[in-house]
Amino acid sequence: MTTVEPMRPVRYRTIFVSDAHLGFRGARADYLLEFLDATESEYLYLVGDMVDIWEMRKRVFWPREHALVVRRIMEKAWAGTKVVYLPGNHDEAMRDYNGSVIDNFSMVDQVIHTTQDGRRLLVLHGDQFDTVVKCSRALSMLGSRVYGLLLRANHWVHLVRRLFGFPYWSLAAHLKYRVKNAMAYISSFEEMVAWEASRQGVDGVVCGHIHHAEMREVDGVLYCNDGDWVESCTCLVENHDGRLELLRWLEMRQTDAGGPAEDGQVMPARDVA
Repeated sequence: MTTVEPMRPVRYRTIFVSDAHLGFRGARADYLLEFLDATESEYLYLVGDMVDIWEMRKRVFWPREHALVVRRIMEKAWAGTKVVYLPGNHDEAMRDYNGSVIDNFSMVDQVIHTTQDGRRLLVLHGDQFDTVVKCSRALSMLGSRVYGLLLRANHWVHLVRRLFGFPYWSLAAHLKYRVKNAMAYISSFEEMVAWEASRQGVDGVVCGHIHHAEMREVDGVLYCNDGDWVESCTCLVENHDGRLELLRWLEMRQTDAGGPAEDGQVMPARDVA
């Protein structure tokens, strides 16, 4: 595993992470572990599909790095970080425990997060608004298998690229962004989630599910998708003044972050709101 030089942890008020798919061979647990070690926060939202129970029902895959990610999250809770787990469709079995609270660790289906500057954000995984998942679980699982095959192909592409000294690149993301129907689905999903946020009278929404990091205004609602840790290795963070940023770890880890740990300023961001 490629590692980065040790750095002083970058402090944020809130971190939103989703779609790690631990237990799946395509999960980039190595990068997620690096990110967790490089950051601290008051709040940590795990916005669904952190563990891929669908995949583990077919075959057990739980290497050391996947276990270390879980351990690091629990260590943060033990150290005082408020950790909120919001199950998704791949870890939907965890929804049986919604409402559970153990010290700084809680599990809910959705929650309202208030930023430091007073904005109210609806936080949920997002599969509740995926028409494919809602209408046909069997069809959704079939799509998941096809996606899994694509990610396995992506694994071999990455190995070949690494042999020639090229950085990580996602074949799955590359194809998804070039398929017209996929982009139309993403746009429709964003509109559906933003509509629900508007219905609940909040200022914005944070979700995951579709593995497409984004921050934009949709019909007067701030739509934030924190991405994933299979294709893009992205997350959403809130700084201590309430500013929200989409971060890309694959860019962050290549940045010299040896300076003072000032509220995320040493890390590059893609979008700010």
